[in-house]
Amino acid sequence: MRRNLAARIGVWSTHHRKTAILGWLLFVVLATGIGGATGMVEMTDAENGAGESARAEQILLDAGLDKPAGELVMVSAPAAGEWKPAAEALATAVRETGETRNITPPVPSGNGEDALIAFEMKGDAATSSERIQPVLDAVAAVGADHPDVEIHQFGEASAGKWLGDLLAEDFRKAEFTAVPLALGILLVAFGAIVAALLPVGLALTACMAAFGLLSIASHQLHLFQTTYSVMFLMGFAVGVDYCLFYLRRERDERAAGRDAETALRIAAATSGRAVLVSGLTVMVAMGGMFLSGLLLFKGFALATIIVVFIAMLGSVTVLPALLSWLGDRIDAGRIPLLNRRAEHGSPQSGRITGRVLGPVLARPRTCAVTAVVLLLALAAPALGMKTESLGLEQQFGSDAQLSIAHSRITDSFPGGPAPALVVVTAPDITAPEVGEALGGFENVTVHRDENVAEFELPLPRGAADLTDLRDKRLPAAFDGTGAKAHVTGETAGSVDFNDQLRRGIVPVFVFITAVTFLLMLFCFRSYVIAVTSIVLNLLSVAASYGVMTAVFQHGWGASLIGSEGIGAIEAWMPLFVLVVLFGLSMDYHVFVVSRIREARGSGLDNRSAIETGLRRTAGAVTGAAAIMVAVFAVFGTLSMQDMQQMGVGLAVAVLLDATLVRMVLLPSVMLLLGERNWRTPRGLSRLPGLEREEAVGPVTGRDTVRA
Repeated sequence: MRRNLAARIGVWSTHHRKTAILGWLLFVVLATGIGGATGMVEMTDAENGAGESARAEQILLDAGLDKPAGELVMVSAPAAGEWKPAAEALATAVRETGETRNITPPVPSGNGEDALIAFEMKGDAATSSERIQPVLDAVAAVGADHPDVEIHQFGEASAGKWLGDLLAEDFRKAEFTAVPLALGILLVAFGAIVAALLPVGLALTACMAAFGLLSIASHQLHLFQTTYSVMFLMGFAVGVDYCLFYLRRERDERAAGRDAETALRIAAATSGRAVLVSGLTVMVAMGGMFLSGLLLFKGFALATIIVVFIAMLGSVTVLPALLSWLGDRIDAGRIPLLNRRAEHGSPQSGRITGRVLGPVLARPRTCAVTAVVLLLALAAPALGMKTESLGLEQQFGSDAQLSIAHSRITDSFPGGPAPALVVVTAPDITAPEVGEALGGFENVTVHRDENVAEFELPLPRGAADLTDLRDKRLPAAFDGTGAKAHVTGETAGSVDFNDQLRRGIVPVFVFITAVTFLLMLFCFRSYVIAVTSIVLNLLSVAASYGVMTAVFQHGWGASLIGSEGIGAIEAWMPLFVLVVLFGLSMDYHVFVVSRIREARGSGLDNRSAIETGLRRTAGAVTGAAAIMVAVFAVFGTLSMQDMQQMGVGLAVAVLLDATLVRMVLLPSVMLLLGERNWRTPRGLSRLPGLEREEAVGPVTGRDTVRA
């Protein structure tokens, strides 16, 4: 039978291994070097927003009226007025740094025990966090000289500096924790140092190249600051998994008595093809996020598509070349105890698989119902899921330095750190009727040349005051003047972002379900398997939603991972998790069902094919799932609440997907459906499929079943 695309690529790589290996290294070096030289371009506030608030930010940006980075410093004393010496010293110290301007006199609080000093950072607001350190040092020095008062600072520059340092530290933690964990799991799986290092090395080089390409792409599609973390999370986990599937099949075929060339060819035609289908599914599913209407998700989609494509490319090109070059040296650095386990197909895994499969094969209906009930029980808390853009205290915890400063300032000066910014445009901003309307507000700044005016208003009640401002107060003030008023700011941006998310989730969901159905249909020529894939994915996603809601919204068990219940889920998390899991679940689904279909094609009946396929993929799926769960769980221990939610949500979903769904629910459903699993829709048989499988011929000697 004609070789499929993956087999042809694998054969070419083994015959041109020097070209494949050197070409990969050159690609990684060039992509990393050029990307590092160009740097990453982050999105502006206008690009990161949506709706009216984004339009207001864009008006200011187009008019060249970039708002300087504002800072607030509150000095608190035990009694009214005792803050004055410290406040005077603070104003002087901040001024002497040469980095600030427009320092306001101290404004006392209602009880007189606190004073608020406001100032602006010189230069571009986007780079203010890089110049804030002298100011932070000056404020800290005043606090040390006046131990009788408390000083809290909050602003765009100080928050940016604190957040940037935190993200850098978290990323280092994730990198230096996830890599050793994955290496340890691979050592257990393969029992040899070289075999374990190979997938990790390829995954890391794929991430390096993807970082470079993403930096280059960011000059066209600007990115959010956490996009690199998301890319590493996805790229490393997927890259290791793809290599593991390929390498495990090659070792299985060698253990079955096949020569090195034949084993590589079969691995390419089977696992290589599964990697291509899985990678394509992930990339297409992630492409659905472009329909969200939010640049944040477009950046996530681009990052994931790039890193998955590179990981997939490395797995089907440079990996077979390296395996061909290494030969039996792939088992170099054997670890005696672990190597015996690997050589015998991980006996413990085999025993577990047998114990699970026995009841499933004997009572598929009971097992299917039980699995569905368990998944639905886990999903139940999601019915009460509440989403919102997390505030500082929710995002970083109530005891974080930035959260404390924000909370203290907000309590003493309501609406201070997060006021509404009203941007007014008019054909003639100096027209009498416009001027009269603007006169009803305080501290209005008019930019005559740009025909733009701006002023701030406090929002003590948050979203309720915002609604009143947009729907009543501003329309009444500017009605009949020809001017248009747009409201932006932290609260307005959060509300508009959430509204766009609610509008965008439907087209994204329709897209990824339709695309997943079509890909599975063309891949397996079975509408039953295609529908089953979608239903199983939705159950995994629902269970993940339920666990996230229980842990992070209600706080059930949150302390076990050093987190806390915050009463809500990050607004963008449900959509992100939905898309990612629809893609990632295809790793195991395609790998397992492909092996089942391969066994079915060799002449086995449906029941025997299911048992054979599951037994032969159990070891690889267990190892791959363990690596993904470990990598995602690392992100569940980071500082930011959204990273914790993402890590725990994905880790739980993958764990459930690789165990309860693939080992219990999938075989139960396929057994109940019987021969209907393999029905090809009328007319589809005439269409070219995504691939054609290469026949796996007989082998001299015992063909062992790998558990």
